[in-house]
Amino acid sequence: MIEQALQWLAPAKDERVMDLFCGLGNFALPLAGPAKEVVAVEGVATMVERAAVNAMSNDLHNVQFFQADLSQPLTHADWAAEGFSAVLLDPPRDGAFEVVRQIRKTGARRLLYVSCNPATLARDTVELISQGYRLKRAGILDMFPQTAHVEAMALFEMSK
Repeated sequence: MIEQALQWLAPAKDERVMDLFCGLGNFALPLAGPAKEVVAVEGVATMVERAAVNAMSNDLHNVQFFQADLSQPLTHADWAAEGFSAVLLDPPRDGAFEVVRQIRKTGARRLLYVSCNPATLARDTVELISQGYRLKRAGILDMFPQTAHVEAMALFEMSK
């Protein structure tokens, strides 16, 4: 899944990437290799602390972790002030509607949405399209074989 996320999002050496709902940094740390800078945000403080330790353990100096309530406006946060080229979004099962409503304000031209709930991905897709993003590619990953659970990945790009 991480390899596919990196291929689809394809961050460049001059790009700032934001990882929302970053957890322990499962996506943020690999994104730090090709990107200029990664700003990773998580709501749970202990996860942020552990993610920062993971970055130090891997000698990654271009990734920063922040704890924030992602239901609050993103643009009010200092870490969001400079804007981003791309966003990776891996929300919990209830999706990220409040974040998605604000995502255009980040300046991101590309957004990769990783979802464990296709219904909330579909709901949030409607909002992204209304903001001018278009779905470029999507797929399903069977991370839990022989169960009803799937992960979905959808890449959006800002319409020109």
